[in-house]
Amino acid sequence: MTPHFTSDTLPFRHGFFGRQGGVSEGIYSSLNAGLRSADNRAHVEENRARIRTALNADYLVSLHQIHSDRVVIATDTPVSDIEADGLVTTVPGLAISALSADCGPVLLADAKAGIIGACHAGWRGALGGIVESTVAAMCEIGATPSDITAVLGPCIGPKNYEVGEDFRAEFIDMDEGYDRFFHTPPDAKAHFDLPAFILSRLDVMGVRATWTGQCTYAATDDYFSFRRNTHAGETEYGRNLSAIVLP
Repeated sequence: MTPHFTSDTLPFRHGFFGRQGGVSEGIYSSLNAGLRSADNRAHVEENRARIRTALNADYLVSLHQIHSDRVVIATDTPVSDIEADGLVTTVPGLAISALSADCGPVLLADAKAGIIGACHAGWRGALGGIVESTVAAMCEIGATPSDITAVLGPCIGPKNYEVGEDFRAEFIDMDEGYDRFFHTPPDAKAHFDLPAFILSRLDVMGVRATWTGQCTYAATDDYFSFRRNTHAGETEYGRNLSAIVLP
């Protein structure tokens, strides 16, 4: 079985997959799921097939993610190369996913309505409303916010997310209260708490949410990290994949 992390709070089959259990090599070692990476395409396809098998899914779909608030409601099997950052479905056997490499992958489920969602929430997408758009799309087809459970998967943690003042200002300009998501360690630049920010957006929507607690930057052997590779002088990076599927 391809290694992956699960949460007891999600009612349907799901997995937060990292970098273990695949066939890719080098900086992509080994379970790189990013079709848009510069990895060997055959290796990526094999990695994604292993993920699909681990989830016992008929199909595994992901989006061309663009840090937007756009959500696709998948009413049929395979969703092709669509530019968006959220997926919602009621189709059994269709594993919907979010790719990430420091950004926050969020999996959502309303067990009563039989509706699932997945979204890619980096800082820009989260600030722009991708979480709200995903919940809204689920509600459009019958979900209720108070019945939705959400889990934020592995992403960069606040100890490793150093940011500049322009970054901080973009948040404060939108809402002065967002200052609470920043802290400045002694002799360092400000750090941003992405997990807390994403969870706060879900809380405002009335959705119960938790974070798995893993930092992609810190867990070198377990997860791909764009920032870690950048700091190492690499120009490319692998992608983690988080997915959920209805039985």
